[in-house]
Amino acid sequence: MSPRLRVLCAGLFHETHTFVDAPTPLAAFEFRMGDEMLACIGDASPLGGALKLAREKNWQLEPLLDARAVPSGTVEDAVFEKYWTEFRDRASRWKEADVDGMLLILHGAMVTAACRDVEGELLRRVREELGWTRIPIVGVLDLHANVSPLMAQHASALLGYRENPHTDARETATRAGLLLDRLMAGGEQVATAWRGTRIVWPPAGTGTAFSPMAELEAIARAAETSSPGVIEVSVYAGFSFADTPDTGVSFSVVHSGGGAEAILERLAARAWELRETGNVRGVAVDQVLKEIAGEPGGPFVLAEESDNIGGGAPGDGTGLLRALLRHRVRHAAVCLADAEAVAKLRDVAVGGTTRLALGGRGSGYDEGPLTLDVTVRRHSDGRFTLEDKQSHLASVCGDAFEMGPSILVEHEEILILLTSNRTPPMDLGQWKCVGINPATLRIVGVKAAVAHRRAYDPIAKGNFLIDTPGPCSGDLRRLDYQLIRRPVFPLDSQEALAR
Repeated sequence: MSPRLRVLCAGLFHETHTFVDAPTPLAAFEFRMGDEMLACIGDASPLGGALKLAREKNWQLEPLLDARAVPSGTVEDAVFEKYWTEFRDRASRWKEADVDGMLLILHGAMVTAACRDVEGELLRRVREELGWTRIPIVGVLDLHANVSPLMAQHASALLGYRENPHTDARETATRAGLLLDRLMAGGEQVATAWRGTRIVWPPAGTGTAFSPMAELEAIARAAETSSPGVIEVSVYAGFSFADTPDTGVSFSVVHSGGGAEAILERLAARAWELRETGNVRGVAVDQVLKEIAGEPGGPFVLAEESDNIGGGAPGDGTGLLRALLRHRVRHAAVCLADAEAVAKLRDVAVGGTTRLALGGRGSGYDEGPLTLDVTVRRHSDGRFTLEDKQSHLASVCGDAFEMGPSILVEHEEILILLTSNRTPPMDLGQWKCVGINPATLRIVGVKAAVAHRRAYDPIAKGNFLIDTPGPCSGDLRRLDYQLIRRPVFPLDSQEALAR
């Protein structure tokens, strides 16, 4: 009987919004050390899929550690250094000669104060500081990764999600594990070729159901089937709210020799032709509310992209709520991440009314807290099981999410769900766990750009991307980029881009 293949597995997952005011501390990360990772086997997360495959393949799996946090501001340096210390110490229990491969479940857009390319630095340290130059290392990346030359140089293979919303995150990890198994068993030598572009798209322009991403993904799939030696082609939309030299649209090709450069050139050229198509921005909220005022029924879903929690925004912006009040909208619902308000309402019984300030504390772009008289409708522990185990949210948390202590309040027939933890609005279970069926409402506000659509499109009469004050505005020219490579579309003039 052949000896079992020894595989080291680790995860590091954070999408960093460098324009958000508050940094992300160590306490914001959930760490799973060693065998604690095995609790994720078979759940809906990418890590769960990878661990399940490892069991099916009968690998001698050695789980190192996993660290993850909801998208937020620049990560404190202590987080990565703690991660690396644990990673190095745990991996050093073996010599490279005793290890057959490594599988890394990454995001690809993590930034600390001292390091703008955390995933690239992690891979460099494995190769250069640990000195592990022989084993195949396969990395899983989010579709919104800001992929760097350093990542491509030190990974044997990089595989990105193909769907946005990220319904295939778990499947991508499984696909990565199968490739690693192939490399370990056959000794095949592969490399990752990479190409960046001079394009940065806001999140709303990166959905894969429509152009430009749909067309680029189609080119990638066709190249995989028609190009000998090409194993995997990935299209990365990039994460526009990270100010790094590598921010933007890019592509990678995993290959065993030949063909990669022509594919990268074709993808980069087509992306440039479609650059304006991907530059999607929201419409002024007052304009949208006027347009739908005479329309019967609902729900109309208003996506407040500027306060996109999945993009790292604080989730307490008051722009949409203020607009609903200005237009005297009824039978509407919005959610605010406001632990301070939750704490103040903790002792108010259901049916009780009080006056307090809501939201507006997390970003200097917002007008500030909005003071309202509210009636408490429900108290909740904030835990809900995901209705959709293939949702974008599942790629972050697995099967369930913890909003923390949460309270549903009402003001002038507008329901306001106050949560202690920022909760990406990607699953209807968020509302149903507090007794609200969003399908029965007139308007539902979500703090998202694209990732909410898998959950809300089936119930929505209309879906509108709105512009309100906030750090995730689709107009990227409002952001003060300092490190991104220039010139770049759409930040610079046509004259500068033509030079």
